[in-house]
Amino acid sequence: MNRASKIQRAHLERLAIVYVRQSSLAQVYGHTESTARQYALADDATRLGWEASRIVIIDADLGISGRTASARAGFRELVGRVCVGEVGAIFGLEVSRLARSSADLQRLLELCSVSDTLIIDSDGTYDLAQFNDRLLLGLKGTMSEAELHLLAGRLHGAKQAAAGRGALRFPLPVGYVYDDARATVLDPDEEIQTAVRDLFAAFTVTGSGYGVVGAFAARRFPRRAYGGAWAGEIRWGRLTHGRVLGILANPAYAGAYVFGRYRSRRTLTPDGTIRTKLIRLPLPEWAVLIRDHHPGYISWETYLANHERVAAHCTHHGARPEREGRALCQGIVRCGACGRGMTTTYPAGKPAYDCSRTRSDHTKTPGCRSVLAAMVDEVVAHRVLQVVAPEEIALALAAADEVADRQARSRRALELRVERTRYDAARAERAFHQCDPDHRLVARSLEQRWETRLKELAEAERELACDTRKSPMPPHEEIEALARDLPRLWGAPTTSAKDRKRVVRSLVADVTLRSEPAGARLGIGIRWRSGAVEEVVTHRWKSAVESRRTPADVVALVARLAPERTDAEMADALNAEGRTTGIGRPFDVEAVRWVRFVHRIGSRPLLAPGELTVEQVAAHLGISAGAVYYWIDHGQLEARRGPAGRLCVPFSPEVASICRERMASSRHLPRRTPNALQEVLV
Repeated sequence: MNRASKIQRAHLERLAIVYVRQSSLAQVYGHTESTARQYALADDATRLGWEASRIVIIDADLGISGRTASARAGFRELVGRVCVGEVGAIFGLEVSRLARSSADLQRLLELCSVSDTLIIDSDGTYDLAQFNDRLLLGLKGTMSEAELHLLAGRLHGAKQAAAGRGALRFPLPVGYVYDDARATVLDPDEEIQTAVRDLFAAFTVTGSGYGVVGAFAARRFPRRAYGGAWAGEIRWGRLTHGRVLGILANPAYAGAYVFGRYRSRRTLTPDGTIRTKLIRLPLPEWAVLIRDHHPGYISWETYLANHERVAAHCTHHGARPEREGRALCQGIVRCGACGRGMTTTYPAGKPAYDCSRTRSDHTKTPGCRSVLAAMVDEVVAHRVLQVVAPEEIALALAAADEVADRQARSRRALELRVERTRYDAARAERAFHQCDPDHRLVARSLEQRWETRLKELAEAERELACDTRKSPMPPHEEIEALARDLPRLWGAPTTSAKDRKRVVRSLVADVTLRSEPAGARLGIGIRWRSGAVEEVVTHRWKSAVESRRTPADVVALVARLAPERTDAEMADALNAEGRTTGIGRPFDVEAVRWVRFVHRIGSRPLLAPGELTVEQVAAHLGISAGAVYYWIDHGQLEARRGPAGRLCVPFSPEVASICRERMASSRHLPRRTPNALQEVLV
């Protein structure tokens, strides 16, 4: 059929899109002929009648697979131009160049049928408005997707078969090389070997990835270059936390050959975009695992132990590992009011356990409060040292012996169960093989029975393996020796905070704090690893202000003595009774005056007959107390110091008359109406 027979003038007035794509960068560099043929489609568009100005080449997807459209910017641009009606025809070598996914291709073809856009490839011109063309293109797209599936299946099957024999080759991690026989051996460079061994040794000591990074702060670590001109060569540089975790998670360092640790999974985002990501599979789901395949830097048991330690330090999944801070219960403290974990803060440099709910939302309870860490840690440490006392250890060992006996009996029962299920599985297998395979009614039942027996056998073997992996208890002598020496080690200056936390976490599961909303009572609940629970009730420590405050009985005594004695006499009386200030010092005149000032304890001076206080004189004359003090300071008015240091003014009628005359002749004193004296001058 003539390719130009379906091209109308309306198509020529719109754009001709030449879509260029190669599946990988290797094809772009190696298969240049295919790329050149796709660019040459622009000449075909010119021969079919399109002007050069209306021919657009989209080549943004070179080196990108056509499996999905999410990562192809060029394909999205093509779809966008088709939707707005700009495209008259799409040129490509074959339909599979547009999309390897039937869903993406069918969506594009549907849009082309609505916008009257032609599809032109080496086989002909397709008008999507015609049913036959739409059916043919759909069939070609399905065949293209099936072809991709078959090719990928063959390639993956070949890789799986080679990996099952341990013969599939892939880039080795640093520390390993291939020898002349293509076998995996340790790198002959002793510096590289030493660096790798030191990394695992540092993790054994520190127990964390950041600890290993700190141990290598002043050292270099090797790294193998992949790709480019330096492919395969060793580069030395700074060790990062990500490198440490990658090396610890790589089973190759344990001498194991592994294939299939990761699996790609397609996910759908809320905006409809399909994304592909890699997920790490758990160890039982690895496709191939060949232990002792090559020399290892560590044993397989050490690799599993390291994996568990790394998982125990992953705070993203709820783990709360021990840190270097001074807070002993950091990470295992929970709020008894809201049930959430309490964070560790350092206000004024002192650690404290704070319920983060008081800041994160508006649903806090009255019991969500902060607690000074030292107060809780002292109680928990005291109980831990009591629990590991020799007499308590003796009781615990006796109970542990009983538990060990029960575990031994349970293990023996599991062994007998495995033996019985193995016999049942063998018997079901013999019955299946003795059955006529053409008699499907019987064969199906026997096959199902065989599969059931195999599942029971696998479950019994798994339970027995889990029970066997339980570590035995240390000898009783070692435990008792540790119990006798633990108090000394606990208080030793060489014992780090992390070591103390490890001891606590080996015995304590978590600590729950129940605090009164406005009181000093604090309940410290301890849940032990054994499952036992206990609560220690204590009271909050006094704050710095409260601890320096004068005792209440001393304040009451000062209030009782103030009307009768001077400050010096009160200080002597308090010292004679052995009373001290809030900071434990003896009383002096200044300390007594401070108590009276803070608690507003006034002292009534002992007035002689005919005497008034400064305030009474000011009230009688109708002037301010400052004016009276001015007269006293300048000798214009006589006054004496009373027993409590207060001024006593002899105020006879003659003195009152002199004061009024002075007021009348003064231009500074305001004219006030005198207040009536309530007291009678004696």
